[in-house]
Amino acid sequence: MTGPHDEAGKDPAGEQRLDVVVVGGSQAGLAMAWHLAQQGLRFVVLEAGPELGHVWRSRWDSLKLFTPAQYDALPGLAFPAPADTYPTKDPVADYLQAYATAFDLPIRLNARVIRLSKTDDGFEVQTADNIFQARQVVVATGPFQVPFVPPMASKLDPSVTQLHSADYRNPQALPDGPVLVVGGGNSGFQIAEELAATRTVDLSIATKYPMLPQRLAGRDLFWWLSRLGLLRVTVTSRVGRRMSRRDVVIGTNRKRLERAGVRFRPRLVDAEGRTVRFADHRLLEDVGVVVWATGYRPDYGWIQIPAVVREGHVVHRQGVTAVPGLYFLGLSWQHTRGSALLGFVQEDAAYVADRIARQHVATAAQAGGARQSH
Repeated sequence: MTGPHDEAGKDPAGEQRLDVVVVGGSQAGLAMAWHLAQQGLRFVVLEAGPELGHVWRSRWDSLKLFTPAQYDALPGLAFPAPADTYPTKDPVADYLQAYATAFDLPIRLNARVIRLSKTDDGFEVQTADNIFQARQVVVATGPFQVPFVPPMASKLDPSVTQLHSADYRNPQALPDGPVLVVGGGNSGFQIAEELAATRTVDLSIATKYPMLPQRLAGRDLFWWLSRLGLLRVTVTSRVGRRMSRRDVVIGTNRKRLERAGVRFRPRLVDAEGRTVRFADHRLLEDVGVVVWATGYRPDYGWIQIPAVVREGHVVHRQGVTAVPGLYFLGLSWQHTRGSALLGFVQEDAAYVADRIARQHVATAAQAGGARQSH
């Protein structure tokens, strides 16, 4: 998929000289692109996958959003589903593709960024096939980058089938027999509940998260969260700091899983062969299948700019870094609870877009002054 800006500013060496490069073409990157298009800036969105929505399509088959359709829109285009319905993964991917088409956004597919570095007048963004020069860069790669599996997984026997929740598709794709699911977030609960319909499931939980119902008093949870202002609570506030320390499980609960036959286990502490040990010292023997719903870790090794990433975490304030012209978008709790959610990232995108516009004007004024002085 290409757009009208793709060849803008190409220099004789084949490098792309642009106002902005956006790294990542999922919801955060597309929301950013919409704002940049409104500003008339020359930009490109670099998406590592073979198609927009690739990451969404690669998730498990029964995945549903816990935000209803009326809260799933990016700026300028409503999500095409009835209110109070919960889209599955493929309609989300379809929506992202339709969004880019509707606004003729300049997308480069199969364009994984392998290096981002600072230059005298901006940034250099390198993919396997191209080098782009830009005055400003937005990193919109999201919070789900590298699936994390605990080191103890290597101690399990090779005969044990192991996969991360990122690679789980459906119960039929797993070998027959009991399954151990490790991880007590939304993914762990949803996968455990689905598997429990056809087999014995043990669910190991290291951290107990608060559990919230999908609907309360006839209204969706997000109606209440919006009405109470909890989605706009900032990470720097006292309430926000407390909320950001713990995730929540939405739409399911322990009692429902217990009724489905799921056996709850405490934190997994060790493994050997086909036996695992939990924090209560109990053993589970003859383990045949393990699904690691243990989350993701960030990967910013490709960012070759000092002081931007510290101990694996981005140093920023509402997505704005200390390096002029470098921004992040779509981080968990970048500013509020909604920062990494499909229908709420647009608020952070609008803020970053405003900063980009200001920087663009200031840079243009500087360049004009420099020309006049000569």
